Amino acid sequence: MSRTARTAATALCIALLAGAPAAGGHHAYGRGTLLSAVPVALLSRAETDAYVGSQGFDVPGARYATAAYRITYRTIGTDGRLTTASGLVALPVGGPRELRTVAYEHGTRAAKNEVASMDEGTADRGVAMMFAGAGFAAVAPDYLGLGTGPGHHPYMDIGSETTASLDMLRAARSLAARHGRTLDRQVLVTGFSQGGVAAMGLGRALQGGADPYFGLQALAPVSAPFDARGAELPAAFDGRLDPVIATFYLGYFTTAWNRLHPLYATPSEAFLPPYDRTVERLFDGRHNEGQIIAALPGDPRKLFTPAFLHKLNHPTGAFAEALRIGDSTCSAWKPRVPVRLFATETDRDVAIANTQHCQAELQVNGVHAPIVRAGGAGHLASPPAAYPQILRWFEELRRN
Repeated sequence: MSRTARTAATALCIALLAGAPAAGGHHAYGRGTLLSAVPVALLSRAETDAYVGSQGFDVPGARYATAAYRITYRTIGTDGRLTTASGLVALPVGGPRELRTVAYEHGTRAAKNEVASMDEGTADRGVAMMFAGAGFAAVAPDYLGLGTGPGHHPYMDIGSETTASLDMLRAARSLAARHGRTLDRQVLVTGFSQGGVAAMGLGRALQGGADPYFGLQALAPVSAPFDARGAELPAAFDGRLDPVIATFYLGYFTTAWNRLHPLYATPSEAFLPPYDRTVERLFDGRHNEGQIIAALPGDPRKLFTPAFLHKLNHPTGAFAEALRIGDSTCSAWKPRVPVRLFATETDRDVAIANTQHCQAELQVNGVHAPIVRAGGAGHLASPPAAYPQILRWFEELRRN
């Protein structure tokens, strides 16, 4: 079978499995089966307030104490075979028995242990605890290959982000039941950066009936790279993005996608020396962003060979098709729920053109999705600006 055929077959398998009902979801070997739940936090209302505030989120005082668990569950890998993944589930202590669910999709993480289920110092856990303190059940997947998940993380792979997120919702439902709680069928979906694209992918699956229980109520992606080919890749080379950050993202993207959609036969085809001997080891899940950036050049033109730079700027064949699939989360469906897009003009990690293109694609399908300003201090400042607004909006939707 050719590489193109293998890529198409894998994509088809993932698409079919993403849309499969959760039949057997509670079987010992089925997708969405909860395998373990480890308590990682139990905070009083005051402690929840202090913790959420320490992560940069200025929100009203928590209405509930909070409890958080690192769960491990069954899902499928990029090859369609069963594997495991982890994530954080945060619940309010007390309050109503039935909880509205917020699915939060995290942004780029290179190190396995820097996700919400493992690291109490990450803003991703802060977002989850913020929602739990307001009386929501917060479900924050680590995706494949991060947290306790085996293997490498398939960075920016919309198929596995969707399946891992969908299966975690099923596992979270089982965890809630163990605590005498039920999760409402309607899910409010949000995510930051990489997670903004994952949020749209999960929303598409939920609206499309991928699970017989859960449905979609609203979407709120934040500063997401929705259009790699038409916005993010061009911005990486025309000065709109910080070249240091662009080099990190492109190195991560290239090494991860080469495992899924072979882009090069040997590292020296893609990377200039001496990086051809080091790049793949840097993105092994044991190095964090700071360590990786320190070991890379400060400009993508100094990382990639001229031939590979041409491939990135002028994709063809299986690579172009994979990009098309990854860039389809705003164009290939029509959300029947409210959508708000959060972004900032000062973002030099993810060009605002991504969000503008998403808005235009949704408009073509008759969906009005306003762009809401998420601060003015760049990419990492957008979650503290966006999530208090998203919390208020989700609370309004819960009351209706």
